[in-house]
Formats: sequence, C-alpha cells, structure tokens
Amino acid sequence: MVTVSDTRTPETDVNGRYLGEQIDASGNRLHSTSIVRDEPLEVEAILERLASSGDVQVVLFNGGTGVSSRDRTFDVVAAKLEKTLPGFGEIFRMLSWEQVGSAAMMSRATAGVYRGKVIFSTPGSPAAVRLAWEKLIEPELAHLAWEVVR
Repeated sequence: MVTVSDTRTPETDVNGRYLGEQIDASGNRLHSTSIVRDEPLEVEAILERLASSGDVQVVLFNGGTGVSSRDRTFDVVAAKLEKTLPGFGEIFRMLSWEQVGSAAMMSRATAGVYRGKVIFSTPGSPAAVRLAWEKLIEPELAHLAWEVVR
C-alpha cells in the first residue's frame, strides 16, 4: 500500500491506517506501507520494487490522480500497465458522481496489471479511498489476484 503525497507523514496518513485495517479485516495480508512524494522517479521506484517482490500480488496507490501540476502518479502507473482495467476508473467515477458531482471527471483513477501484479491507483481523499476499497477493490480482490496468477 503506497500513499503518494507531498505532505502526509506516518502520523497523518489516514488512508494508510484505514487501508491497513481493512486489508487485515478482509483476511488479506499487508506486505508493507510506504509514503512517497508525487515525484515520477519516486513513484516508479516503489512500483518497480513492489512489482519485483514475490510476496506481493496487489499494489494499492492512493494520491496523485488529479489534474494539478503535482498530480503525476497516474502518468507513471498508466505508462507501466501491461493490461488495463478501464472499468475500474469508469465505475469509480460513476460512483464518485454521487458524492462529488461533476468533480468526479477530474479523477484519473486507474487499475491494471503490471509484471503479474494487480495495480490500483485511486485519488488520495479519504472518501475516495473508502469508496474504492469498499465498492470496487475489496469485493473483487481475491478474484483479481487469482486471475492474474493463474
């Protein structure tokens, strides 16, 4: 689980705490948590490190999916994906519409497969992380991980 933020620390990373608790509660094992700045080289380095680990099946990024000049996570992750899951971003934005209205179009949430790992990249707001986890990621996590490794 990777939080991408120029300002969050381990003490203020509410998404990291939430996801860690949810991953454990769902019966999955959390490999590691990291916080990296929204710098392309840092995002790429952590993606490569996790994708190279034999102990990792799924990588969850949160943060850096908007359209501001500092939001660059999407660009790095999207460039690496070997297979995309367009439905993830489409459904995420549809569900986000109910919470934030037309601002949902500014999300570049994405998912796919890279080097045999399932990769998710969500916005960094706590509401977006909860939405993605509860409505999309957790219900299909085991199925996706199984599909990718078989």
